[in-house]
Amino acid sequence: MTNGIVYFFIFIFGAIIGSFLNVVILRHNTGAGFVRRSFCFSCGKKLSWRELIPIASFVFQKGRCRECGGKISWQYPIVEFLSGLLFIAVFWKIGVPASAGNTIFNFLFFDPELNVEGQFSIFNVASLFYYFLTFSLLLVIAVYDIRHKIIPDQFVYIFIALAFLNVFEIWSASWQMEFGIWFAAGPLLALPLALFWFVSGGRWMGFGDAKLMIGIGWLLGLEKGIVSLLISFWAGAIFSVVFLAAGRFTRLSQGGKSPTIKSEIPFAPFLIAGALTVFLFDISFYNIELLFSIF
Repeated sequence: MTNGIVYFFIFIFGAIIGSFLNVVILRHNTGAGFVRRSFCFSCGKKLSWRELIPIASFVFQKGRCRECGGKISWQYPIVEFLSGLLFIAVFWKIGVPASAGNTIFNFLFFDPELNVEGQFSIFNVASLFYYFLTFSLLLVIAVYDIRHKIIPDQFVYIFIALAFLNVFEIWSASWQMEFGIWFAAGPLLALPLALFWFVSGGRWMGFGDAKLMIGIGWLLGLEKGIVSLLISFWAGAIFSVVFLAAGRFTRLSQGGKSPTIKSEIPFAPFLIAGALTVFLFDISFYNIELLFSIF
């Protein structure tokens, strides 16, 4: 099995998970629950398996419910597509040897004791699914923050707990000196955002962003966490300038209300994008110039 086919199946797996992530995002705090069978939000019709194929169902149905013709949110295919790409990126980061593209399938389905040099070990697979879970949760947080301008405590606390497992990994490796620095990374990186929230009374920054940064600090460590935070602020600043300029152009050309400097822009997506960039490309202070080659 070639690497291309492996990545194809990883994308499909990620898109399927993305379909469930949409359920979590859309049903959280609605009382609908996460185990109820999928249904159309317009007419309430229960959806068949043909209407639940990630990305493809949206395309074939032209973004509309087959029963009532109601519009289906673009969030569905976008989150499924992003989740598929996210799983490919994590799989690429954890590593699959070019000469052993089918190794993960052998390990998972045929030979659970496979552990030879250059191929997947138990640690590889555990790490793979750990980061699948962690970044899936971060995708949920990012999309939910975009939709509602808030980060649910339930999501961010689960992420913090998952990130804290990374601290225990440092301890188990007997890196006691690094353990102290890694443990301090979460609170230290959250402190500036918490101060922004406190000084502005929540106008500049939400407290959820500070809590999110605790987890990012524990996930990446102090040095990479700082770089991640810098990337987040740079990306947020660039987006804000483009957002304001595009909004004013729209107002001038089509009329309507123009966004202002006081317009609320969710910051969690930028924090998460910065964390993902640093994680995937191992960006630190010593190689921060990599950013310019990536983008």
